[in-house]
Formats: sequence, structure tokens, C-alpha cells
Amino acid sequence: MAKILAMKIIAVVGCSPKPERAGHYVPAYLQEQGYKIVPVNPGHKTILGEKCFPDLSSIPFPIDVVNVFRNPEFVLPVIEEAIKIKAKALWLQDGVAHSEGEKLARKAGLLVVSDDCLLRQHRHRA
Repeated sequence: MAKILAMKIIAVVGCSPKPERAGHYVPAYLQEQGYKIVPVNPGHKTILGEKCFPDLSSIPFPIDVVNVFRNPEFVLPVIEEAIKIKAKALWLQDGVAHSEGEKLARKAGLLVVSDDCLLRQHRHRA
């Protein structure tokens, strides 16, 4: 986890414009801590003051961590795309896990955390 927390560019799949949702307040917290947040949500142009991208492949620069706020049944294509763009790490938030996808990500060399909160782990180590 320490290696992932040291990475600074985080694509947030399922980033939300709604302040009450974890997909908003977790990346907002990380942004305040100095991380570059790259929202991924096809339904919005900007979130948290950052340009929003429809998918990971649309991001024109390297991504360190793919942080996922999606239901588990929608996660495998996101994981496959994270591998395709050569992300360094995959972080599946609380309640999100996909054993097959996680194995693929590890096999491709990504660091993987599942069913855990990036905000909580950052605060725990701060």
C-alpha cells in the first residue's frame, strides 16, 4: 500500500459530482493532499475542477493508479483497460472486488488492493 500511496496520478473510475458519494469525497480528499485526480465518468465534462474523461483509454498521459468506484459486475472491463494503458496500480474501493480481474492485473504487473478505501488508508498512514 505504501508504494501505491507514493504514486501521484490517480484516475478515478466512477468519479461522482455528488458531494455525498464516496466517488466524490474520496478523490476530493486526495486532491487536497496533493494528488492529481483524473475523473473518469462519461456523463460529465468536469468533476472536482478537472477535465473528465469517458474512459481510461481517452486519457492522453500516463496514469499511476486506477481507483475504481463501480459495482463489481462492471469492474472486469475497467481492469482490462487499466492493464492496456499500463497503469502501475489498481485500487478497488470498499465493496469492490473481482478475483479473476485482480489475478489478471497482478499477472500484468500491477499492484492491486481490493475492497478497501484509499482515503482511509491514506489517513491511517498520514
